[in-house]
Amino acid sequence: MTSEERARITSIDYADLIIEYNENQALLEGFVDATINYINFRYAIVHVPVSQITRYTIPELGFGVIPTCFGLLSAASLEATGVFNLRSLPRFDLRGQGVLLGILDTGIDYTNPIFQYEDNTTRIFSIWDQTIDSEDRYPPNLYYGTEYTRDEINMALDSENPYDIVPSRDENGHGTMMAGIAGGRDVPEEGFYGIASDAEFVIVKLKEAKPYLRDFFHIPKDANCYQTNDIMLGVKYILQVARTLDRPVAICIGLGSSITSHDGLGPLSQYLAEIADIPGTAVITAVGNEGNGKRHYFGVVDATIGYDTVELNVAENEPGFSMILWGNRPSIYSIDILSPGGEYVPRIPPRINENQDVSFIFETTIINVDFQIIQTPAGDQMILLRFQNPSPGIWRFRVFDVNEAAAGFHIWLPMEHFISPNTFFIRSDPYTTVLDPANTFSIVSVTAYNPVDDSLYLNAGRGYNRRGQVTPKVAAPGVNIISPTLRQEFAPVTGTSAAAAHTAGIAAMMLEWGIVRGNYPGFDTAEVRNYMIRSARRNPDTVYPNPDWGYGILDVFNVFDILRSSIGNLR
Repeated sequence: MTSEERARITSIDYADLIIEYNENQALLEGFVDATINYINFRYAIVHVPVSQITRYTIPELGFGVIPTCFGLLSAASLEATGVFNLRSLPRFDLRGQGVLLGILDTGIDYTNPIFQYEDNTTRIFSIWDQTIDSEDRYPPNLYYGTEYTRDEINMALDSENPYDIVPSRDENGHGTMMAGIAGGRDVPEEGFYGIASDAEFVIVKLKEAKPYLRDFFHIPKDANCYQTNDIMLGVKYILQVARTLDRPVAICIGLGSSITSHDGLGPLSQYLAEIADIPGTAVITAVGNEGNGKRHYFGVVDATIGYDTVELNVAENEPGFSMILWGNRPSIYSIDILSPGGEYVPRIPPRINENQDVSFIFETTIINVDFQIIQTPAGDQMILLRFQNPSPGIWRFRVFDVNEAAAGFHIWLPMEHFISPNTFFIRSDPYTTVLDPANTFSIVSVTAYNPVDDSLYLNAGRGYNRRGQVTPKVAAPGVNIISPTLRQEFAPVTGTSAAAAHTAGIAAMMLEWGIVRGNYPGFDTAEVRNYMIRSARRNPDTVYPNPDWGYGILDVFNVFDILRSSIGNLR
């Protein structure tokens, strides 16, 4: 790839399209002035001039080609999940030795001593910082950003000015928090204990989404926002490092998006499902914090009147937002619109790959409407509405079922921080609020609970996914969890990201026992997930699985108790 082609990957003048080409090069040949970057045999990223992204892009290419925007998912106890009990047994003092923790997030404070060994050398094998451009320092076959090695990080740590040598920083703190909970070195005097405290790290600092994509979805400029393609390539990088070192890896993702299909069939979900089958790999994701946000609606058309009425309260000074409807097959839906000022838009009939702008006489609002009759591999319908300058007040949408099949439909607003908290559905539904990619069936999706009183975290996303598959899988500590800060102090954090990081550390312990110690060489995400499910603590008064708790509370002591009884010669 030439330097000019590489520059397009990060240029704000070029857009990114995710093309499912399945090794059919003909599907990639029709793009003009394009650079192609391959993820694997199935997906490629095509970089084209932003001017080629028009109102007809979705009708012509489908919603799935547009990268989704993902946001951060956070706003403890080792005893609660049985880690301390397990470590009291000599054969099971597992701390992730020989295992990698892959963290895709806002970066890491590599100068924090909790990410160093006792001799003050780093426990970070490498950092891929997607935000720092370089001519020849990018990882193999990834073509952008800069890779920093263990040797360079150690040189930086020995320097009076470490950031002169390795300038990668975590300006947000979310990535440092995730890495610290999953595998930071214990600091007992501060009440801090990392889970896999002997594991090593592979860090991906994700670059922020490009302006054109933020504008497309009307995402606030100050919101942390990351693109699907950068996350997919970050996962690819972590796998490349793990294969080079021949080590098992637990990949932790504390990101989520709601403007998706919520069925585990999007590009990122499909990619994660593929790598989850690789022995020595465990993929852990957080379910998000949307359960109490009033940003999901579920409805079924009343056959006696022919429609279902959806009411949406739009906040004052809301500059714009997206709203997405997914219909369950075989139903096909159409909508009409009534603005807060009383202007009525008659029923918009569903058409194949239809796009139109809806404007109003007495209001400045413009709504761009995209219809996709058959959008996902499951054959479901999508309607995407993008609001510009929406009038505050109550908007009313009537949803009609053309086929009168009464299969039901879902509508989602953007996740927290991407929209005002005062924009919400009047009759919201707290279920089916798990964010992608946690709706992927084959990975470990984690919700959060309070280990002090075993109560579910109030804002945690609730399942199942749109296809009725169980998510979350398990619950882990995620309320007031002690974690590192950017001031190299410790503070409590709450959110499902913290729970996912906790679970990733436990997955690293399981991979150490299974792969590194040779007890279970075939350990992959499915095996990690299944043993977590079988060993979960369950309330006798609750039916499992359920959309709040999944299969119960994560308990690693029970995991190894089951393994001990089912597999002999444990080491």
